[in-house]
Parts: sequence; C-alpha cells; structure tokens
Amino acid sequence: MRFRDRAQAGRQLAERLRPRYEAGALPDPVVLALPRGGVAVAREVARVLDAPLDVVVVRKIGAPSQEEYGLGAIAGDDPPLFDRTALHLLGLTEEDLAPVVERERAELRRRARRYRHGRPATDLRGRTAIVVDDGLATGSTARAALRHVRRGAPARTVLAVPVGAPDAVRALSGEADEVICLHQPPTFTAVGVWYDDFEQLTDEEVLRALTDG
Repeated sequence: MRFRDRAQAGRQLAERLRPRYEAGALPDPVVLALPRGGVAVAREVARVLDAPLDVVVVRKIGAPSQEEYGLGAIAGDDPPLFDRTALHLLGLTEEDLAPVVERERAELRRRARRYRHGRPATDLRGRTAIVVDDGLATGSTARAALRHVRRGAPARTVLAVPVGAPDAVRALSGEADEVICLHQPPTFTAVGVWYDDFEQLTDEEVLRALTDG
C-alpha cells in the first residue's frame, strides 16, 4: 500500500474510522495532529468525522552530532521521554542532552504559540482524543504526544496513522486505548518511502489547515 500524498492518506484513514464513529465507538471526538506533517492527514479525518481539529506539538530530541537520530521527545511542558537504550549505545546521559532539550522546548513553544494564536488548547475532558500523524518510525514522538494528551483526561485515546513500523505499532499499543494503522510493511525504513509526495509542510500551510479546516 502506497499513498499519493498526505491528503489521500488522511481520507483513507478517515474511511477506516468512520464506521467506528457511526457505531458510537468514538463519541465526541477531537482530532489532534502532530505538526507539521500530521496536520494534512488529520484535516481529512476531522472533516469526515465532523470533529474539531487541534494540534499537539511534539519535538524530537536528536543526538548532538546527528540531529536526525532520535533519542527521545518532548510535548508541552512535560518532562522529556528518553530512549534509554539509545542513550546507552551512544554513551550519553540525560544531562548531556540538556542543551538539546532546552533548544527543542523553545521551538516547541514557538510553534504552539504560532499555531494557536494565543487560544488555549482544546479541552479534552471526557472526549475521544484521536491523535494523528503521517506515520510511525520509532514511535517516540507519538508516545510523548499520547502521554501529554492523557494529562487532559480524555475518556478515550486513539492513535491513528496511515503507515507504521510494526515494532512501533506494537510498542504503542499500551499507550492508547486503540491504535489504528492502515499499513504495517514488514520492511520499514522511513515514513516518506510510502508516499509519492512527501514534501515538508510549512508553518503557513499548517495555519491554513487549522483555520480553514
């Protein structure tokens, strides 16, 4: 299974969720996108479910010498979640990563302010929180997002993605009430491999999605 772009992936994901919504299994839903890429997917889900769309801003904590190598993630003002196995393999401590965490937290707050224009995060109490991203590789950012969302006391949490590494999907099954993943390729290298168009979204595109719905 391949996806033309994030919008098409979002429509397919929405069609998987629609019967559950119509059967009452996803009452009073709120769709929460992981920016930036997850917003284009989540917008389609929110349209089909006629649900509000918001963001949960998460930042990856990268290795000091190789930023793309994720060692953990942060969401909101929550403590960072570290991959302790990865830290051990690189001979690093949490203290070593303090400057990286500080930098990423500053960027997280900048994005949250810009995307929300000062409005508060959606009240999740008693609702179904559907966390959406464009895919799962290691699952570190999704894990941080789900734990942050649970602090808002939703009645139910659902993680929904078009594609994901099987190991990551299994690892996150304990973090949400339900994990929905359309495609789990046995050989998984990167999320973008499963999209024909995987251009990065800009802040402006995120804002348009959140404003226009």
